[in-house]
Amino acid sequence: MLEAAGHSVTALDMSASGVNTKTLEEVVTFDQYNEPLIEFMANLAENEKVVLVAHSLGGLNVAFAMEKFPEKISLAVFVTAFLPDTEHRPSYMLEKVPQFILFKAV
Repeated sequence: MLEAAGHSVTALDMSASGVNTKTLEEVVTFDQYNEPLIEFMANLAENEKVVLVAHSLGGLNVAFAMEKFPEKISLAVFVTAFLPDTEHRPSYMLEKVPQFILFKAV
């Protein structure tokens, strides 16, 4: 429906997810997990803005993109997604929570 209305749509898989070819062993930090979104945002044209939609842990990915690229995001939608608090910047959570909790949980 979005494409039919003339919008471009891109569904990204984070590292070691979906069609992304990295293995779980290659992704040991959140920054590595988030690389596909950060690269996508960095490669947008200077005046291009996007609407980001997040679900589940993707909320943290989108929050980081919002912190890093505020000028490139016109709207972020969090659908039953992780949402950092409004008191701290999004990266605060990863500074306080050990990486193994996010990536080594069984």
